[in-house]
Order: sequence, then structure tokens, then C-alpha cells
Amino acid sequence: METEFEDLVKGDTEIFNKFLKAHKCYDLIPASAKLVVFDTQLSVKKAFYALSYNCVKAAPLWDSSKQNFVGMLTISDFIFLLTTYYKTPEAKLADLEDHKISTWHTLMSGRYEGLVSISPDASLHRAVRTLLRTRIHRLPIVDPLTGNALYILTHRRVLKFLYLYMRRLPQPMYMEQSLDELKIGTYSNLAKVTMGTKLIDALNMFVNRRVSVLPVLNEGNQVLDIYAKFDVINLALDKLYTNLEISMAHAIQVRKSPTEPLQTCSKHDSLKVILEKLVRTEAHRLVIVDGDNRLEGIVSLSDILNYLVCEDRHYSGSFSNGSCSEDVFEECNHHSMGVGSDSEDMSISMSDLVIRPCNHQTSSVCDDKMDVFPPEPLEAI
Repeated sequence: METEFEDLVKGDTEIFNKFLKAHKCYDLIPASAKLVVFDTQLSVKKAFYALSYNCVKAAPLWDSSKQNFVGMLTISDFIFLLTTYYKTPEAKLADLEDHKISTWHTLMSGRYEGLVSISPDASLHRAVRTLLRTRIHRLPIVDPLTGNALYILTHRRVLKFLYLYMRRLPQPMYMEQSLDELKIGTYSNLAKVTMGTKLIDALNMFVNRRVSVLPVLNEGNQVLDIYAKFDVINLALDKLYTNLEISMAHAIQVRKSPTEPLQTCSKHDSLKVILEKLVRTEAHRLVIVDGDNRLEGIVSLSDILNYLVCEDRHYSGSFSNGSCSEDVFEECNHHSMGVGSDSEDMSISMSDLVIRPCNHQTSSVCDDKMDVFPPEPLEAI
């Protein structure tokens, strides 16, 4: 089906939606990348060492007996098991790190509905909606013909891809509006800790509140640091999880280095400025502070993407906290995605909209890094 875009002019509020619908997941797969896959018979201890060594935060799980991918191993799994089985420092954990991944996967089988994946031929728009609807951060791209996992798609990868070509596209008017005006981000009921908070309480917040980072505040509500989920991997590597009664101050002191340095912004910064800062710093979220560095809110990659793909946004300020209509996600599936045809696939005649990504070798294979540089001359499809 051929689709014409007639109003691609400055101020077109749906230009990024159209861009994402016109590109496929395959377009984001770099020419050179590393994909780490774990067999479910591998020990958990070796798996977490491999995650750390390869600078990745999750890996698909392959079940040799089923000859199929059965899930993902993430740091969230480790945190969940710690909070489930940890009692007191005196009650030793039953050498969880020596268990096989299959044992952990069985224990957590009721927590997930199976592997969520997507086809390389699915549109980026569908991929973003899948990430948002299922509230996952990593979406495996799986070839429906061979069953091979090709790449792990993330919010950051999509946003960087969009950013690379953003200056070549007409700019919507809302890009110059502030976070406060657009009501993007979370400003109430924030999960946060102090230096005196027990580590076990922080881990429970990760699980119960389903957040990826906790701002660390002083008594004056000023932001001192952040503690991210992936910081917890130090507990696994150094076997420090036997005592989770330590304070956040101690936990921050013993971590080798922050996996994500603190990055802040103001609620008065424009969406354009926020997007550029997220891409340039490779942060997953920005902590919103006032002039005295007091916590006001948090804006994440998912908040930004949620706003960009929301087709019923209202620019008068009624679009709050990055939420949008469920209609945006009506085609999403909580199970394996994209194994059939993508209803959003389209033949685009606009040569200035459909762009091939630059054919370059990525300088790093860690996680989902993408070099940020001015695009080469674009080749129209």
C-alpha cells in the first residue's frame, strides 16, 4: 500500500510518528555488534560475570532442550531473587549464584508471560509501542524464519536513531516547548532514598515500584547522587549480598563506579534541549531539579518516546506524566511480536522522509551505544 504524506512542513505534530512508521527494526541493527546469549544450563554466577565483562545489561536465554529462546536474563531478576530470599545477614542465602539459569527461570516463571520479541521487518513505531506497553527496556529482534536473535532494541537506540536525522526533518512546534508546558515526566510519588536508607529497602523499591533508578537525597531534598539497578551487579560480582542491611552511603562507596552518572535538568528546558542532552550524555533519564538542586521530578527515555508516539496528545498541557491513550497500543501483544506481517508496513514515496541509516562500524559493542555524528549524505529508498 502506498502512503502519501502531504503535510510534512514545520509544525507537523506527527512527523516523528511518520518517520518511525517508515523505518523498520532492521534499520537500527548496526553493521558490527555483539549479541550475548546465555544457555539456560549456564550457572548464574558465570552469567552475571559475562554481563559485566561484556558491558551489557540483559541477554536472551536459549533453552537447548526446547531449541528456542525462553526469556531474558536481566539485573532485575537478580534483584527480585535477593528481595525474595533474603531474610537477615545471619540467614545465609543458599548459594544462589551457583544455581543454573534454568532454576532461576523456573522460580520466576509466574512473574513474566514469556519472551517478548519483534520481527526485523516490523516498524520502529510498533517496536516503541511494544516497549512502552509491556514496560520493558530491551526488546529482542528475532528473525521469524530462522528463530535467530539478531539484536536487542532499546529506548536509547531508537532515540539516537531519531536524533541522527532529526535536523533533516521538519520540526514540530512542541520541540521548543518546555517539559513543564508539555507535562512530560514524573513529578509526584517519586521513589527516592537518603544516604541512611538500608540497601534492602532500596532493592524493594526497585521491585515494588518498578523503577530503574533511585535519586539519593540529603535532608534538604537536594540531589546528591543516583543509585541505578545495574549498580547492584557489584553485589553479585563481589558477593556483597550476604548483608543487605548496609546503608546507601556504604553501597555507593563500595560500587566500583556509577553505571550511570547523575545528569540533571530543569523543568523549564525545552524538549529539544532535553532530547539532545539525553543523547549526548547517553543517560537513560534526567533528574529534574530546581535552582537549589532540590528534586522536582524525573524524565526518562520512555517518557520522551511515549510523548513522541502518542497520537492524541494535546498541546494545551493536558498530556500529563507521559501517559497517552491505550488506543496507541491496541496492536501490541504481550507475547512474541512481529512473527507475521506488520500491518504498518508501507511503501513511502517521500524521498526526504525515508532514510537509510549510515553504513558504519560502531566504535563500541557495549550495550546499545551508537555513535552520534552528523549523518552522511542520505540515500533515499
